[in-house]
Amino acid sequence: MAFHRVEMELAGRTLSIETGKIAKQAQAAVLVQFGETVILGTVVHAAPREGIDFFPLTVDYREKLSAAGKFPGGFRKREGAPSQKEILTMRNIDRPLRPLFPHGFIDEVQIQCWVMAADGQNEPDVLAGIAASAALAISGIPFDGPVGNVRVARIDGQLVAMPTAAQNDYSDLDMLLCGHEDGLNMIEVGSDQIPEAEMAEAIEFGHGYIKQIVGLIKELQSKAAKPMVDFASPVSDEVRQKVDALAGPLKAAKTTEGSKLERAAAVKACVADFLAEQFPEPAPTAGVGEYNAWKKSVGEAKFAIHDLEEQITREIIRSGSRTDGRSAEDLRKIEGEVGLFPRVHGSALFTRGETQALVTAVIGSGKDEQIVDGLGEEYTEKFYLHYNFPPFSVGEAKRITGPGRREIGHGMLAQKALMPVLPPVEDFPYTVRLVSDITESNGSSSMASACGGSLALLDAGVPILAPVAGISIGMISADEPGQDDVYLVDIQGEEDHFGDMDFKVTGTETGITAIQLDLKTRGLTMEQIRTTFDKARAARLKILETMNAAISGPKELSEHAPRMLSVKINPEKIGKLIGPGGKNIRALEENTGATLTIEEDGTVFIAAVGAGKAEAALEEVEKIAAEVKVGSYYNGRVAAIKDFGAFIEVIPGQDGLCHISELSDGFVKQVTDIVKVGDEVRVKVILIDDQGRVKLSRKAVLEEEKQEETSSTPA
Repeated sequence: MAFHRVEMELAGRTLSIETGKIAKQAQAAVLVQFGETVILGTVVHAAPREGIDFFPLTVDYREKLSAAGKFPGGFRKREGAPSQKEILTMRNIDRPLRPLFPHGFIDEVQIQCWVMAADGQNEPDVLAGIAASAALAISGIPFDGPVGNVRVARIDGQLVAMPTAAQNDYSDLDMLLCGHEDGLNMIEVGSDQIPEAEMAEAIEFGHGYIKQIVGLIKELQSKAAKPMVDFASPVSDEVRQKVDALAGPLKAAKTTEGSKLERAAAVKACVADFLAEQFPEPAPTAGVGEYNAWKKSVGEAKFAIHDLEEQITREIIRSGSRTDGRSAEDLRKIEGEVGLFPRVHGSALFTRGETQALVTAVIGSGKDEQIVDGLGEEYTEKFYLHYNFPPFSVGEAKRITGPGRREIGHGMLAQKALMPVLPPVEDFPYTVRLVSDITESNGSSSMASACGGSLALLDAGVPILAPVAGISIGMISADEPGQDDVYLVDIQGEEDHFGDMDFKVTGTETGITAIQLDLKTRGLTMEQIRTTFDKARAARLKILETMNAAISGPKELSEHAPRMLSVKINPEKIGKLIGPGGKNIRALEENTGATLTIEEDGTVFIAAVGAGKAEAALEEVEKIAAEVKVGSYYNGRVAAIKDFGAFIEVIPGQDGLCHISELSDGFVKQVTDIVKVGDEVRVKVILIDDQGRVKLSRKAVLEEEKQEETSSTPA
């Protein structure tokens, strides 16, 4: 295998792709480098498994901590299960590539992308998408590519391509795009209420860079591409001709009045009857060959029936009425309810047609923050949303497992939708966790999670900047010349499955907070994207009306939620507050029932459930961290007596000297004539010298008291 390398200047840095040096036994392998971040991308192809009726594409992305010079945490000191970021990146690579393989292609394809070097500034996830596309482009596997990936930020109103990590900290837009030279097929966005027109401008800006990246991959393709792999259709002409006879009965079943489950049952019965009639099971006395031939024919028939069902669904929609009777512009019935459960900090039920999200909110302190450790610096998250999709939500009895890639992806989309409207930490220093349990599902449960999450936050008393709603827009693209695209507002499950687009948009009345586009066609034009934005905004405003009717603003914080107070202390006092081995802070928490979180800048967050606990802890913190000031008065305790004066503790751990001459306004022969150890004495700070020593005066207090008495006595 010959070595080839191509490169270009992109956003002021060099993007290079090379092949032929590493992993030469893979179908294709590339090294992508941008700055000092390097990705190894590989593709392997194998014949289809026997009896398979779907495309088994596998995408794996891993961030090797050695790439950033870090050791994995834990006892084993090696990478374990993929992190949330790795899983989300796998989805972002898979989603734009999967629809670009030819229909009927069911061969095994495995894509792996590894981060081999990370410079901490150039994000590896977008480079992994480029690596996967480049490896596929030269592999010889049938693939309607290549595609390019780019990240776009906006800093002080200026759009920036391939921003560094430092630039991202100042951006109000995090946009990941994937597409061809002639259109976009994946959009992933988190943004700070950006209006639709400005969002379209950012997408168009990013597409310009995608064209350049696609051109670079095509240059590599012209030098290193392998011969195209042949593949056969999984359905014979004979089987497909038999299945065509099912069109009439299947259309009648798909337009059955009633719920999603009733229509699904009618379709299932129709297909079962057809298979039993046209592909009868061999007699028990039949040989193995005859039985295997029958099994193969039934598998082909099911594949062809799926294609026919897609064709019929699209025809029904084009006729002007969807399978559930709605027009293309109609929203399903929407209902919102809050305050469902006692003791829960916040709860909401959001229902849209046959999709329902039950969302609960939990309010916590800094100790409840989510710690995130990866290639970059460890950080914490004060807000996170977890999404669960139980089998009963679609009327199925399946194995109950932990969250998969879909659950993590949907949860992150809803989380991104709500993050821009959270109040600043200075105003609301709590940690917030939302849990969205999908109790019914028939399309766009992630959008229901965003809507339900917004309601739950308000019910919990979180003063969000504005309520957030989300909607998914689908599309049946033109199948023949002269046809128009049909846009579907609020798509249901089968319209997502058989349609060409699932374009999710969340936002407030002001603008967009999150976008996720999944596409089954080659790509969208800017005109199609702008049309989708218009329809999504109109639908979003209608949904917000219903949500505002359920709850118009944040409630009072639940009595069962912790009360959070904060105070800023001198960072030099942090050690004193914590104490040796944490002794002081543990005693304070035990005595008051509060929990304390201390930031490096001296900010102390105090959380407690129950009246007065947080206030009592705050008072103790202020005592420990207080600083003595010249001219201030203190009620101190005599800690020690010397011949020349008394040492008086004015605040915990801080004492000062009251010289014998400052103990009284007259002559003092002995200190003990005025005070004794343990006495409480009111004193004034008259001096703090260069060495930090505090000088006190009792005489000054006595003189001021006499003056007050004199001035208040009638003449």
